[in-house]
Amino acid sequence: MTAPSRYHAEYAWLGGQTPVRDVLIEVVDGVIAQVRPAAPGTAATRLPGLTLPGLANAHSHAFHRALRGRTHGFDRSGSARLAPRSDPDRSLHRSGSFWSWREGMYALADRLDPDSYHRLARAVYGEMALAGITAVGEFHYLHHAPGGARYADPNAMSDALVAAAAEAGIRITLLDTLYLTSSVDGDALAGTQLRFGDGDLDGWAARAAELRLGPHARRGAAIHSVRAVPAEAIGGLIAATDGLPVHAHLSEQPAENEACLARYGRTPAELLDSYGALRPGTTVVHATHLSDVDRTRLGATGTAACLCPTTERDLADGIGPARALADAGSPLCLGSDSHAVIDLFEEARAMELDERLGTLRRGHFSPGELLTAATAAGHRAIGWPDAGALAAGQRADLVTVDLDSVRTAGSEPLAGAVLAATAADVTHVVVDGRPVVRDGRHVSLDVAGELRAAIEAVTR
Repeated sequence: MTAPSRYHAEYAWLGGQTPVRDVLIEVVDGVIAQVRPAAPGTAATRLPGLTLPGLANAHSHAFHRALRGRTHGFDRSGSARLAPRSDPDRSLHRSGSFWSWREGMYALADRLDPDSYHRLARAVYGEMALAGITAVGEFHYLHHAPGGARYADPNAMSDALVAAAAEAGIRITLLDTLYLTSSVDGDALAGTQLRFGDGDLDGWAARAAELRLGPHARRGAAIHSVRAVPAEAIGGLIAATDGLPVHAHLSEQPAENEACLARYGRTPAELLDSYGALRPGTTVVHATHLSDVDRTRLGATGTAACLCPTTERDLADGIGPARALADAGSPLCLGSDSHAVIDLFEEARAMELDERLGTLRRGHFSPGELLTAATAAGHRAIGWPDAGALAAGQRADLVTVDLDSVRTAGSEPLAGAVLAATAADVTHVVVDGRPVVRDGRHVSLDVAGELRAAIEAVTR
């Protein structure tokens, strides 16, 4: 047992709607040993501001970060996309939907190998640490070499992500993704998608069983979508992943729903449910275009929903039914998905503000509910139920938010943090008892410099 570390939080959020002032948090061997009032004169590291549990980013595609500022577009014809390297001038081509954005994403995916992916992911996870994210669910489908050839180590790309998270100082759940077809109708993979596939369910299961994980990493699984996983493989994946967190993209686009209804006579949610995929331990991502029956099924089965509002608005996906899902019984969590921004405060308040836009009414979620989605619910969704709360026995993840920045000064601490703070207001981050961010700077990485170099290497 190591000597305890003590932290004196000016304010701490211990749950509910009111933060507590002057809280002493004692940490032993990476775990919170006790939380109690801070007595005057107690020797402790002071944390001025509001201290929260670690934030959980429940849905990430790390390599998408390289698209930021390249695929957003501002003209009336739509967004721009990254051109394939075969394009002689590598210009930015215009396009106007999720489906055309996807072509730019594929062009980027074709440029990555284990070394470049490691460098990029380390920088992205460093950016997450600076934003107060202490654990990430990485929805990982970029498995193989261009053309679908296997690397000598079939899990080289997975290893790159696991190592990147360790070096950035955060935990990772590798949601190893099954990806077998290019359409709901079962069309074969082609082009970049060949990098995603393992041939069949058995091939995926055999490779995923060989994943190498350290103490900071856990294994999960993912059904990419009903477009990429035939119905008969869904049940097989569920049977092969008993006890693991399972995630699935669900009803992100109306076209997905239409194709699924045409092929199976069921919505994507109904299809997943018919194969036992809706259950506690499963998280559906986006869940934007749901029927009333879909919402009821998700809630009744205890299936969690991960909303990614900044990506959903960037891709013009639509506004998801957050309040209706919560009322139906689905736990809500949050992700930054394509990393249009990496800021869980923005994701959390967008969940409330998007509801206001859709209903013309204010006040759908309390600050405590929004923080729960960003902390405890997210950790549970990615398989870390012992994280996400400032309480004895929980992992010692501490995130301190400045209450005197130009954004938060003069605000009530909790509402100010949730409704006004940004990732730039995070001053200190502790992960499993280890300081990772001090005074707004990563303790071991030049995150901005690494992002610049890693992104230039795969986009120039």
